Amino acid sequence: MATYLDFELKIKNIQEDIVSAQIRHDEHAVEILQKSLEKEVVKTYKNLSDFQKLQLARHADRPYALDYINLIVRDKYELHGDRHFRDDAAIICYIGYIADEKVMVIGEQKGRGTKNKLKRNFGMPHPEGYRKALRVAKMAEKFNIPVLMLIDTPGAYPGLGAEERNQSEAIARNLLEFAELKTETISVVIGEGGSGGALAIGVADRLAMMRYSVFSVISPEGCSAILWNDPTKAEAATNAMKITSQDLKELKLIDDVINEPLIGAHRDKDSSAAAIADYFLSELKKLRQMSSEERMDARYNKLVGVGAYSE
Repeated sequence: MATYLDFELKIKNIQEDIVSAQIRHDEHAVEILQKSLEKEVVKTYKNLSDFQKLQLARHADRPYALDYINLIVRDKYELHGDRHFRDDAAIICYIGYIADEKVMVIGEQKGRGTKNKLKRNFGMPHPEGYRKALRVAKMAEKFNIPVLMLIDTPGAYPGLGAEERNQSEAIARNLLEFAELKTETISVVIGEGGSGGALAIGVADRLAMMRYSVFSVISPEGCSAILWNDPTKAEAATNAMKITSQDLKELKLIDDVINEPLIGAHRDKDSSAAAIADYFLSELKKLRQMSSEERMDARYNKLVGVGAYSE
């Protein structure tokens, strides 16, 4: 059963009316209701607030990395383990093909249902997860395979065990190594990009965000708790932090916004997956038109330009 957010209730009511009309075989009513639905969708989604976009980024039905991998990657094979400690299920790594392109895919996986969420640690990677991602990326570099990274995490796991195994070093190491990686890299925020947990697989030749995704240094709840000692002011914090794809594109912190369906990726997973695949293939083609030196220089200039401003 589909999950509807508060601002989607009118859409839900129209869709329920359409189902009722279909059961009655009232084709005329279905036609009228479909037109009403189209108008309501445009009206609702063309005027979303930043907080509503955050809700969509966290939507329970939103496709996760594994959903996209299953839809766009063929002949895939999963790679496990960091060769130091264990396999972290919050980071998934696959080798396979997108269209005719061999690709290495690294993704953060949140999990559905209590059992799976616990297995995936709610999408919060441990240090061994980031070390697994780095191991796989270095393998891709060795065999000249492009890398696609799918970001979706509330943040790196802050638990005692993660700190004992040097979480901050694992993230910092990834920032350094991914910045120097010789193969083509494309990273896409598909849902929630949380702080260093997202940055650890976010350094790439191209960094894009889905239309209804967010990327922030801290969660709005955490921000409001620190600034105002009141986590219920998350909506105000969301508006102030500028964390949506449109905001970050305007600030030149990301390269592109991928236009998932207007009604949201959770309502049309196939089209959303196709949009990611098309973006990956088109940007990969552009990157391959550059020499290795040109591509590395462009990546360097982009990274050192983050945060630059003029008065």
